[in-house]
Amino acid sequence: MQNLMTVKEASIWASEYLKKNVTASNISYLIQYGRIPKKSGNGATAINQHDLEKYYKAHYETKADRWKKYLGDDLNWDLSFSEYRESETTKHVHRLHPYKGKFIPQLVEYFLDKHVDKFKNKSFFKPGDIVLDPFCGSGTTLVQASELGINALGIDVSAFNSFITNVKIENHNVDNLKESSLEITHKLKAFQKGKNNVIFEQKLLNELKIFNNKFFPSPEFKYKVRQNEINEKQYGNQKANEFFHIYQRLINEHQIELKQQATDTFIDKWFLKVIRDEIDFVFNKINTMKNQETKKVLSLILSRTIRSCRATTHADLATLKAPVTATYYCKKHGKICKPLFSILNWWQRYSQDTIKRIKQFDALKSDTFQKCLVGDSRNINIIEELKVKFTKLSGLVERDKIAGIFSSPPYVGLINYHEQHAYAYDLFDFDRKDKFEIGPLFNGQGLKARESYVKGISDVLNNCKRYLKPDYNIFLVANDKYNLYPQIAELADMQITKEHKRPVLNRVEKSRSAYSETIFHLKEKANDPV
Repeated sequence: MQNLMTVKEASIWASEYLKKNVTASNISYLIQYGRIPKKSGNGATAINQHDLEKYYKAHYETKADRWKKYLGDDLNWDLSFSEYRESETTKHVHRLHPYKGKFIPQLVEYFLDKHVDKFKNKSFFKPGDIVLDPFCGSGTTLVQASELGINALGIDVSAFNSFITNVKIENHNVDNLKESSLEITHKLKAFQKGKNNVIFEQKLLNELKIFNNKFFPSPEFKYKVRQNEINEKQYGNQKANEFFHIYQRLINEHQIELKQQATDTFIDKWFLKVIRDEIDFVFNKINTMKNQETKKVLSLILSRTIRSCRATTHADLATLKAPVTATYYCKKHGKICKPLFSILNWWQRYSQDTIKRIKQFDALKSDTFQKCLVGDSRNINIIEELKVKFTKLSGLVERDKIAGIFSSPPYVGLINYHEQHAYAYDLFDFDRKDKFEIGPLFNGQGLKARESYVKGISDVLNNCKRYLKPDYNIFLVANDKYNLYPQIAELADMQITKEHKRPVLNRVEKSRSAYSETIFHLKEKANDPV
């Protein structure tokens, strides 16, 4: 006899069974992605308790135990922050714009706030201190420092990274921002009336709905794939070819232009012609805005929008392969999907989301100084740069010195930091300084690349420690698989006093294999006794 449960009942049962919080959304995810079969009970979605129990027995030993088998018993699971939902690890302005390689705010909070525990037996920073992030990225350290009443300074060689950070931490006129975004939305809708892409896309969506409901019923299709009852690749390609004839008919009927004439730049190559036309229209409207702070935020919203509108498959958003101009079988969603033919929906969604997040952060941030400078942390003169526009902060740094560093340096040969936002550099004409990146992907991970990386990071520490208090605390987050940080500390005349090894759970890459990073605690090297 089947013991059927509703989604809500299943979440309660699973929470008791696993001794951890399991939400209704967690259960719905298992159904949607074919982990457990969907049953029918009184006309509503139901789950067989036996199916759910069978799934957990096969896949849940606890994640902590499973990961420690691969990563060792010295793994500090408390620093995984696994108890936090995604909405908490991407809270308020942290999600204003995608950024590959950022750490979660809870990790910054842990080392910056005043609490102590069995792993952190003393606090290292206090309200009013100044903290430095010489690899600022998208500004996580600066945002969290503001929440904690700590002054913060960031440095990044990427002009766009600095732009993201400063939009997050600056004050904005929310009413003006809301009014301006709505004005552009109305103008974009009017612009679309003279185009065919909106009507075309609606007809395409209708055809896709009919086709997918027939050949890719959810969640039954995904469950059959997981049970090896369907050869996903063969079946998906076959149905994609069948639907292509419908797609081509609609393209011809509405005379939709797909490819741009030029392919010289990223924005030429990776956006359909109809998308590019709307991007240029919105970009030109933003440039007419008089309020400069509002103009910055709207530009960031546009950047976030166009990133979501690149002509690629849903599975390849993180690592682009080739431009997609036709419908295709989507492994991620288990159905036929399409490229986008308008930016309107994303523009509206991100405008509303950005305004909401800025308001949330406004209620939390403190009356302290935060700023990200564009520059090379190996040689930047922090005081002189601050004196140009931020004299109060420069005076604070000169008088009080910087209490320490919390930062996540680039990893060796992992990311090309400028290239990940190539669309924004093309559109907004930011200066690119790719050759000044430390450890970029284009240099690889060979011996010369590692030697260059060691010198680059140690040069940053040697330059920045000129501005630090004598009893400074430096925390660097890194996956040091080549054991480079002892050399880096030695070259910077510092010592590693402690290492905190944590599992990394919040990853956007396709790989979900066990992965850890280390938080190195560095201090000034103690003088040898005479």
